[in-house]
Amino acid sequence: MTSRLICIIAFALLSIGLAGCVKQTPVDVPGEPGEKISRAEPQQPGAPAGPSPRAQASLKLTDQGRRLIEAGKSDNAIQVLEQAISLNPSNGQNYYYLSEAWLTKGFAAEARPFNRLAESHLAGDKKWEKRVTRQAERILRLEEKIKKSR
Repeated sequence: MTSRLICIIAFALLSIGLAGCVKQTPVDVPGEPGEKISRAEPQQPGAPAGPSPRAQASLKLTDQGRRLIEAGKSDNAIQVLEQAISLNPSNGQNYYYLSEAWLTKGFAAEARPFNRLAESHLAGDKKWEKRVTRQAERILRLEEKIKKSR
């Protein structure tokens, strides 16, 4: 009974201690100009603000996947980019490059849904919107080519 009480007290003290590491940060609400809400973000003492470790790892994997595509290693790129998406599903570049990997393998049906996800996640970024549109056009041409060959 005493060890259980000690565990409960230790858990309570740990919870209270960790609660002090969260910083309330105001953020803009899309579609509501000037209105702000607070979002709890973990804050390490003295740590600079920036992408989370998961987002940073995802960005490294995105770059690795892009380089694998350029090297003609689409199968490896697909595996790496799937890992990147699992770490940061809101990064639209992951979907773009995953679509690109499937496109380079000649699989339009697999490339299309990732292109659409890239389109939705990268909306508003003019540079990426153009790239996604050009990719969609290449997917369409590949789909037409596949239909003609049947």
